[in-house]
Amino acid sequence: MAGTTAPKAPAPAAPATKADVARAYDDNKLAQVLYHDWEAHTYDDKWSISFDSRCVDYARDRFVAITGSPEPWPYAKALELGAGTGFFSLNLKQAGVLDEVHVTDLSPGMVRAAQANAEQLGFTVEGRVADAERIPYDDNTFDIVVGHAVIHHIPDVEAAFAEMLRVLRPGGRFVIAGEPTHMGNWYARRLGRLTWKATTALTHLPPLRQHWAREREALDESSRAAALEAVVDLHTFDPDELARMALRAGAVGVQTRTEELTAALFGWPVRTFEAAVRPGALGWGWAMFAYGSWQRLSALDRVLAHAVPDRFFYNVGITGVKPG
Repeated sequence: MAGTTAPKAPAPAAPATKADVARAYDDNKLAQVLYHDWEAHTYDDKWSISFDSRCVDYARDRFVAITGSPEPWPYAKALELGAGTGFFSLNLKQAGVLDEVHVTDLSPGMVRAAQANAEQLGFTVEGRVADAERIPYDDNTFDIVVGHAVIHHIPDVEAAFAEMLRVLRPGGRFVIAGEPTHMGNWYARRLGRLTWKATTALTHLPPLRQHWAREREALDESSRAAALEAVVDLHTFDPDELARMALRAGAVGVQTRTEELTAALFGWPVRTFEAAVRPGALGWGWAMFAYGSWQRLSALDRVLAHAVPDRFFYNVGITGVKPG
């Protein structure tokens, strides 16, 4: 079914200060909580997350691309690890891939946001504040564990894979999508920084300032967020080494899939531009242009994947199965 854009989660009590950022360099768990609590109330807007057909299709297509020919849907009991605002699991539920959904995140603000989004969509999810290296569920609890853009935040990725396998029932599957590759992260970050500098400079010129420029306070807050983002983004991945991590943790049937080359070269500047201009300035026409362009370039990338090595693509996804 098609849902609606969900309400924003309550803002955290106070944004992270320079002192918070300084302390976070020495305490990564603190950094993860500060950053993701801080981002919880704006995260969906920042990443153009919705719960309508656009993102339902996106989530389902990522799931199918990674798993190939999946088992019959729906999976009866699912856990999303590092769920954020629930983008992956809630849209997979709407797509009919998942039935009962549970979410965990190290950030209390993100857990609340995911539960608020689910409520807006007409169902409830159990949410727990939890460390991905110590998942607070019994052995053999879930039929599937999913995650999106999560394991690059986890200090010990192999331990997280072992925990996913522990809470899965024998024969259960994990599916992790949207993780950055070494090369993809290199070019995406540089494109993002160049776009941010150019956009913020141009939109503060007198002819453009009133309609396009984001408030200086918001730009300063974004700069502090960028400083914390550098702390919480711990890993980039080589697809083959990522697969070996999962195998060492005990998974079988492990496979990886990379996506987004031209789509990332287009998408990162677009997302950065959107974050740098005044909210509401771009409108629905821009959103449809950006999404349509991304879809067309993603189709091109699927053709290029037959000739271009995996390491050049931006995203890598991985799936594996618990033995038995």
